[in-house]
Amino acid sequence: MPGIDECLLEAMRLPGARGASVVDWTSGLALGTVGDSPNGDHEATAAEAAELARLAAEHKAFAPEEGADWSGGEPPVEDLIICNKDSYHVLRFVRTTFDSSVFLHLWLGRSDGNLALARIRLGEMAERLVVG
Repeated sequence: MPGIDECLLEAMRLPGARGASVVDWTSGLALGTVGDSPNGDHEATAAEAAELARLAAEHKAFAPEEGADWSGGEPPVEDLIICNKDSYHVLRFVRTTFDSSVFLHLWLGRSDGNLALARIRLGEMAERLVVG
C-alpha cells in the first residue's frame, strides 16, 4: 500500500504529467506535491483545486441520485476533468478511513498526455493510497 510520496511519483510517470498533488479539500492544504504547478505555487493551486472539488462533492447536482450523500464513506463523485487549451486537470477523490476529504490532482500536458490512461491509473492509485 503506497503512501503519498510513492503515489505522487507514480503519477509523474504517466505520459505528459507536469505536476501532481494530494489535497485535503476541506482545508485546501496540499498533503504532498511533486513536479510543477500551473501557477508556480503548489499551495495556491491546492487551495483553488479544493474549492472546485468541494463544489462538486457537496452539491447533489453532480452526484448520482442514490448515494448522493457521503453515507458509507464513499465520495459521490469519482473524479473531475478540466480541459483547457494546453492541458488537463484530473481531480480524483480518494476514499479514506476518516472523512474522505482527500483527492489526487494531476496536471497533464494536452499534447503528450493520455487523458483516458491518466484517469484509469489515478483510479487505481486512489484505491491503493494510504492516507493518515
